[in-house]
This record gives sequence, structure tokens and C-alpha cells, in this order.
Amino acid sequence: MSTRRILVTSALPYANGPLHLGHVIEAVQTDIWCRFQRMRGNDCIYVCAEDCHGTPIMIRARQDGIEPEALIRASALEHQRDYAGFAIAFDHFHSTHSEENRHYSYELYEALKKRGVITRRSVRQLYDEQAGMFLPDRFVRGTCPRCGTPDQYGDSCEKCGATYSPADLKDAVSTVTGTTPVLRDSDHLFFKLGEFEGDLREWLASHGLQPAVRAKLDEWFEAGLKDWDISRDAPYFGFEIPDAPGKYFYVWFDAPVGYIGSFAALAAKRGLDFDAYWKAGATTELHHFIGKDISYFHTLFWPAVLHGAGYRRPTGVHVHGFLTVEGQKMSKSRGTNITARQYLDLLPADHLRYYFAAKLGIGLDDIDLNLEDFAARVNSDVVGKLVNIASRCAPFIEKAGGSLGAQLPDPALYAQFTAAAGPIAALIEARDYASAMREIMLLADRANQYVDQQKPWVMAKDPARFVEAGAVATQAINLFRVLMTYLSPVLPGIAARAAEWLGTDAFARWDGVQTPLLARPLGKYPQLASRVDPAVVKQLVATPPVAATASPDSPNPGKPVISIDDFTRLDLRAAKVLEATRVEGSDKLLQLRLDLGSEQRNVFSGISASYRPEDLVGRYVVMIANLAPRKMRFGVSEGMVLCASGGKDGGTDGVFLLSADAGVTPGMRIS
Repeated sequence: MSTRRILVTSALPYANGPLHLGHVIEAVQTDIWCRFQRMRGNDCIYVCAEDCHGTPIMIRARQDGIEPEALIRASALEHQRDYAGFAIAFDHFHSTHSEENRHYSYELYEALKKRGVITRRSVRQLYDEQAGMFLPDRFVRGTCPRCGTPDQYGDSCEKCGATYSPADLKDAVSTVTGTTPVLRDSDHLFFKLGEFEGDLREWLASHGLQPAVRAKLDEWFEAGLKDWDISRDAPYFGFEIPDAPGKYFYVWFDAPVGYIGSFAALAAKRGLDFDAYWKAGATTELHHFIGKDISYFHTLFWPAVLHGAGYRRPTGVHVHGFLTVEGQKMSKSRGTNITARQYLDLLPADHLRYYFAAKLGIGLDDIDLNLEDFAARVNSDVVGKLVNIASRCAPFIEKAGGSLGAQLPDPALYAQFTAAAGPIAALIEARDYASAMREIMLLADRANQYVDQQKPWVMAKDPARFVEAGAVATQAINLFRVLMTYLSPVLPGIAARAAEWLGTDAFARWDGVQTPLLARPLGKYPQLASRVDPAVVKQLVATPPVAATASPDSPNPGKPVISIDDFTRLDLRAAKVLEATRVEGSDKLLQLRLDLGSEQRNVFSGISASYRPEDLVGRYVVMIANLAPRKMRFGVSEGMVLCASGGKDGGTDGVFLLSADAGVTPGMRIS
């Protein structure tokens, strides 16, 4: 297979606020694809930039009492920090307010003007006399002219869906000053989009756009392609148009040019051939990942501008749906406009990367972040299936001498796993991540079934069978290595920790799985991932009042405070341990049969690191007797045993149960 040269972009975040999870899902989708391409041996470059121009930036900077340049610098630093938190591996992150972007915006404009597809004509717009500026559509609010709903934007009604001109609004008000705007005439520059209808139809026919995108494009063609206003009046933060004093490029003209400017800055650093990537006739690939709300710009305006200026057009424009939270649009008032930083302060990035991958298909359907489903899927797939293979088998390698075996006991099973490399690669190439995750998790089930059938923990009870148990573990860990290779683009954090254990070359190449890892020493097994606490997940949308939060001086600052009513709902009882046994397949759990006086309960408790089973029989524990039964992989747990931690600063150096002479009886209420 010949090496492909690929340039990839995702939509530019606007420098007017923090990243939210809607930005993150697109960056994750793009990053997975780029990481996958690099693992396949392709030369794949991923660039992005801060989108810095426009009236909102200018007004926000005024409100903050700073220059726009200061605002966009601070925003870019924050955005790059949060992208890095989600392991988004840009080759370069630039700015649309850069000399590279100015240069190429001017170059494209001059080329289009020379071709005769730029025209000038007068338009009538709403003007704020107090602010001394023409108003963009979104800076005008008023009553919808169709349905009469008040407080609607100047371009569309959120209630009835009507689209209109700001001048059509009833009772129009400027959101800048709150005054009533007036109509004024102004000359503007237009790009003759209709001149490129034939070229656009030809380009679209030869590119595999999603059916829903193509259907929408057909609607726009049927309605007729209108000239596109590419200028805005001063005052405006952006690039002034060279031959039109007081006029500035509309942000949607120079923002996509930011893809070119970002690559140009990278090309200057690396000595790359700019023309081979961007000029007409380029043999490299160009892929844009975008949301469906901006597909119009990327499938009509942008390819037409590029073609008209003598540049190459995209190889692919890959469109995804919106992100919803709990079935609703992201909203600050509902607490569902979750920022990237909110998430990262609570949970690992890899968990959300996996959840998004498991939801992202090839269509334009919206992707819902259901918090209960998120916790359940991560705990089941990432922790319960994938990581479980490695964690349960690592101890048997240690007992067998600390090295993987010299051969696989079941080469045919390994071959079944490696044979999936091609089909899974095809799914990821097509951006059908959801189907790829399903196939990978089916293999993970098969790997866990193998371990369950072989029962290495039984073998390991006999020192004479340590090597046999190690052979089973060698097989299982190699199956884990195959799965982790397929998931490496999705779970880079877990993959990095696993690579420290298995070797830095373990997941370097997609086809590396064809050769198993044999006869190599393994390092100390690291904790690859932890279960998600549903209570923590709920905090993503929780907005507890200040009064319900512990003070900074309390033992648990920032933790929600419960009421006495919450506490009295807990039925705490003393229970006598009748039986205690280790749980096969778990290095933490003990299975306890507890006597509550009037009945006996089966409870699983993660205390095996601190207590031997034989030392617990006859002792008493405190348990929550009215906790709903919980179905676990090993059986049903009918309560919870409470312990105290003896570690420093709340650590887990050891846990402590009731004293042996606590003077309690089975079923005694604890208060």
C-alpha cells in the first residue's frame, strides 16, 4: 500500500468563549481519524486555528475593557489547553488574525476579482446610531414577522423556523445599545457564487458526500445560488479589504482561509511544499471535518472560492450532527452547556473519547450524551471488558517469572483477532466509529470468555502450574494488545499507560499485531482505567447552591452537603460474618455471607487487600441494610459493608472494620 499524504482540518473555535463538548466531539472525531491514518503509515497532518474576527469579538473586547488582540490571545491559550486535555494531537494550531491569513485572504480576493466574480452593489441594513455601526443579523432582536413571537434574532425565528431580513422584524432593537435601529444604505462586495454552479455540480458528483448533505445541496441548487456578501462595514475587527477603505472581509470569508494560513505556518517550519497541498492539481488529500450547521459554507462557498482563485478543492467534507445532552440542546439555563474544562475537572478524557466514538456513525443524526448511559457504557466496555483482560491476567505473568511466554497456546484464536484488522480499519476509514467499537467489543467478549474457560487462577493455586497459568495469561494479554491497538486512536491515554507496561512499540503500527508479543519481560502492571462513579457524572449538569457545598476549611471542600433527612434514610446495622471467600477473577473482592439476625445476606466487598478471608469469620461489620441489591459480574450484592480508611490524608493504606470486641449483636441498629 502506497503512503498517502493527507491534510486534515476541523472547524475553527471562535475566540469568544470557552470550548464546550460540542467543540470536543468534532475534535475527537477528527483526532481519531488522524491517529488512525498515522498508525497505517500515512503522512497525515492535522491543523486548526483560532477564529478571531467579527463584530462579537470587537464588542466582547470593549465590554472587557481590553483590545481584541488581548482577548483572542487569552482565548487561544485556554482553547489549546482544553484541546490538549482531550489529547487532540494537532500538528499546528494557528490564528486567523495572523500575517499568513492576511496574505492568503488578499491573494484569494485578488484572484477572484481578476476573474471577474467580485461585484459591488448597495444594500439596505439596520444601523445603530448610538453605537455608530451597522448591525449583523444576530445583533438585532424583535418580534417574528410571521408568528409574532417576541425576542427573536434578526435572521430566523426559533419558534416557527421562519427566515427573514432583520429589516422585516417588528419592534426591532439593537442588542448593542438597546436602541431602535434605522435603515441605511451601504455599498458591499459580493462573490458571484452562481457563476460556479456547473463547477460545483461536477465537484460534488465526484465526491462521496453523505446522502443528507447531498440532498440539502440539491435544495440550494433548486432555489438558485445567490451572490454572497463578503464585506462588512467599519467598525469591525478583521482585515480591511485592500481596494475598499472602511470595508472589511466578512469573518466567513477569511475564517476558512485560516486552514491555509495554519498550514502555511507549519510548512514554513517543516519545509513542506505548499503548492503540493493547496494549489490546483495537488495530488495530496484535503479533508474537512465539520458540523452540519456550517456545511453550506464548506460545500458551496469554500470550494467555489478555492476553485475560482486557482486552488485545489477538498477531497472530502465530513459532516456530523449536533451534540445534545440528556436529549436536549446544550443550554446554559438548563445546566447542559458543559464546557471542556468542566468535564476535565471531573473525569478522564479517554472515557468521553470512547463514548463519542461509540456514538459517531456516518450519518448526520444528533449525538446524545446520556449521563447514565455514559457511565454504564464506559464501566462495561472500557473497564469491565477491555482493561479487565489485562488486570486479571497480569498477576499470573508475575508468578510465572515476569515475562510473557515463548509461544501462544492458541494461535488460531489470535489469528481470528488479527484478521479483524482489515474490516475494522475500513470502518474507521469511513468514519463509522460506532460500528468499529461494536466489533472491537465483541472481540473483547471473546477474550474474556477465553480467560473464563481456562481459569488461570485455579492453575495458579498450584506452584507446579505457574507456567501453565502464565501461558494462558500470555495468550490473553496478546489478545488485549490487539484490541488496544485497534482502540489506540480512541484511547490514547490508556494506550500510553499500556505501552509503558508492554513496551513502547506495542501499539505503534496498525499492522504490528500480525506479530505477537512473546518472551519479553513486562513492567509492573499500571492501573489503566477506573470505573466511572455515576454520582460524579451527574455533577456535569448539577448546579448545587452555594449553601449546599462544604466550605474550603471542611475535610471535604467542595463536596455536596447532605441534610439530616438524607442520613436518617440509611439503615445501618451490625452484621456477623458467617463465611468469607475470595472471588475468582477479582483481586479486590471478597464474598461475604452476613448474619443480620433475622436474615442472611450475600455481600461483595473490596477489602481483600486488607483482610484475609479466614480472619473475618466471626467478626462484625457495619452494613447498609436498605441499599438496593446490585447485580455484579460475580453475583448479586445485597448491601454494602462500611469501612474506615487508615491512609494518610484519606489514602488507602488500609481499611478498618468494627473492632472484634465492639459488643454488638447481629442486626443491631447503628446510629
